[in-house]
Amino acid sequence: MTMPYGSRLATTMTRRLGRECVYTPSARLALYLALRRWCRPGARVLMSPVNDDVILFVVLAAGLRPVQAPVSVADGNIDPAAVPESTWRSVDAVLTTNLYGIPDRIVELRRRCEQLGIPLFEDAAHAIGSHVDGQPIGTFGKAAAFSLSKHVAAMAGGFLAVEDARTRRELELLRDDLLVPGRLSGDLSATLRPLARSAVRTLHLVRPVWRTMQRLGLLERDDFRMALHAPRLAGCARQAPSLAAYEPWVRVDLHGFRSRHGALVRGQLRLRMARLDGDLARRRAGVSLLSGTAWASPALSARVAHDGPLPLFRVPLLVQDRDALIDRLVRHGVVAGYVYDPPLDDYAGAEFVEPSPDPSAARWFASHVLPADPLLAHAITNALTRERATTAHPSIPSPVPDTMPPTPRGEPNSAITATQAADNPTRQ
Repeated sequence: MTMPYGSRLATTMTRRLGRECVYTPSARLALYLALRRWCRPGARVLMSPVNDDVILFVVLAAGLRPVQAPVSVADGNIDPAAVPESTWRSVDAVLTTNLYGIPDRIVELRRRCEQLGIPLFEDAAHAIGSHVDGQPIGTFGKAAAFSLSKHVAAMAGGFLAVEDARTRRELELLRDDLLVPGRLSGDLSATLRPLARSAVRTLHLVRPVWRTMQRLGLLERDDFRMALHAPRLAGCARQAPSLAAYEPWVRVDLHGFRSRHGALVRGQLRLRMARLDGDLARRRAGVSLLSGTAWASPALSARVAHDGPLPLFRVPLLVQDRDALIDRLVRHGVVAGYVYDPPLDDYAGAEFVEPSPDPSAARWFASHVLPADPLLAHAITNALTRERATTAHPSIPSPVPDTMPPTPRGEPNSAITATQAADNPTRQ
């Protein structure tokens, strides 16, 4: 009997998480599978606007309407109490962010979703190793997408965690329909790029390499956000749901996001996953250091004091004049990525998303947060000290909580079949 693609990696993640897992070439493909499996075309998905633009395009590719939620100014995650009751009654699913690894208000979100009879999806790409009251992120909702390109520092690999083996088997079939054949060149790139990145850092070549890539136009983004290409994007709506139609956006920064990688890539991923616990321990140490600096938000410092340091993917520091500071940090060998500015509703506009009813917190947080790699905690602390970085403090009032009880919406959307979910796998 032939084992499912990536089953050894999936088994490793299942043991770690305690949930059935489907291996995917990327977290973005894992999320797409979940959205297609549980959401009908045209469904409305509540999500944070402080999020990767790729996630927006995954939601659009699934034929869904992204509804932007008010967020907490403390961490950029959804603020359930600030979401109007009219919005709660109108959405068909909720997608968390767990931004930089800091957990969403997941217990409240799960309670809301259960009352409304809608699915809760967890984007856990930043949150391997994060817990809430001892329960791992990725085990609260209907499904959770994980990435191996974050904590594991690979250039491929992800998982979709689900509740039971039957659902896992269904999703393995859906995944197989969406995979495209891998190429040796792509596998070599996915294997060698993490090694090259490590060598650049070890040899203190970050600054010249980064500046050279900027000058030669080798970066896919000219700014924090990729170019929207609104007229072309609008035309894709006629084909949605279709992963192929949206592939020019979904593939940015990870062209092999749905490539069927061979044994070379999967073997390296197994080695990297075997070292994951050591990585998480080093991240906790870095978070402990950075959370004690003047640039850490009070919410982050309080969380660390109460629960101990989480193994965050990035530590959100709040600074004045953030954009100029990011540019100056390159002189110190520090490249700060994963800046999600402007918020998605300002970036994409009402044609592609439903704007947040209160965008002020998202705008402030997105424009002041400096995502700091906890593995570089000492270097970043020294660089910020030398640059005399100034702490930013929010000056906007907290939203008034909505106290009206939710209205049940009935049964969740029914499952789709493998045939209905499969797209044309031909690359564009």
